[in-house]
Amino acid sequence: MLKKINLQDAVGTKLTHDITEIRPGEFKGPAFRKGHTVCNEDLCHLQKLGKNHLYEIDLAEDEIHEDQAAAILAGALAGDGIGWQDEPREGKIKLLAERDGLFAVNTAALAAFNMVDEVMCATLHSHTLVRKGELVAATRAIPLIMKRAPIERAAAIAQQNGATLAVKALLTAKVGLIITGNEVYHGLVKDGFAPILSEKVTALGCTVHTPAFAPDNPAIIRDAIKNHLENGCNLLMLSGGMSVDPDDVTRQGIRMAGATEMSYGSAVLPGAMFLMAYIGDVPLLGVPACGLYHRITVLDLVLPRILTGEKIGKTELAFLGHGGLCKDCDECVYPHCPFGK
Repeated sequence: MLKKINLQDAVGTKLTHDITEIRPGEFKGPAFRKGHTVCNEDLCHLQKLGKNHLYEIDLAEDEIHEDQAAAILAGALAGDGIGWQDEPREGKIKLLAERDGLFAVNTAALAAFNMVDEVMCATLHSHTLVRKGELVAATRAIPLIMKRAPIERAAAIAQQNGATLAVKALLTAKVGLIITGNEVYHGLVKDGFAPILSEKVTALGCTVHTPAFAPDNPAIIRDAIKNHLENGCNLLMLSGGMSVDPDDVTRQGIRMAGATEMSYGSAVLPGAMFLMAYIGDVPLLGVPACGLYHRITVLDLVLPRILTGEKIGKTELAFLGHGGLCKDCDECVYPHCPFGK
């Protein structure tokens, strides 16, 4: 229950919530923090903020203050790799990445959570690469005072099927690169793929085994794959030979090497001719020629997820279609764009 107090009679009382000040283009934040003791010098400032009354709170047994509610919500939402401080500002608590990794959101659980009246949580997109300490989400109870029941229901939803929010650490893989194509193998064309792929995987903390080069011969491609596996590579990436040309035999070599669960084609442009397969537990990625021209392709959307241990198949590649169209901007600003989101 709230008890209204005339501003002139509020001197000596403690504020029950943060009071926000907004100066367009300059500042938005708490002018006065919860617990501040009002003094005469504050009255003019408070009036300028539109406060002619302040309030005292007398909570009923079934009621809860916004700050307590926010702490319950944050604790329920935060899974592995997510940290937060019980220091609400304007009723809101920020959730931060506790480590470098891939931010993961259970979007169905988040939507169900946000369907509960008077609570909210906003997040970054799932599958966003984040750094330790980075803001990934924020939550709050919307009213100053509310019933406990909705808070407890929202918290239960957030925890029902495991963590709603998490930051998954990336595995350190030993990557085997195989560059295919007669033109590269015979020195007619200088290879551009190995440096590009090496840069992408090392940026994610992986190491690269000596790249192998193979002509358009499925048996030689098969042998190159097996050689990388024998040398302890636990992630394989092949470039070239992924198109519909009959001379492109890379997929045949991959099958001959014992690959299973092969998914050819993704709902992403650039990257429609991407291939995803597994040899035992080892992921194998077939990178189409678009990777030579475009800075960002389907590979950049899939690779971090694979490095968290996620199994990628036809379903995951199909779901990438929503947001999977690159606008091919003159200046690429990825990840600060809609691609892959």
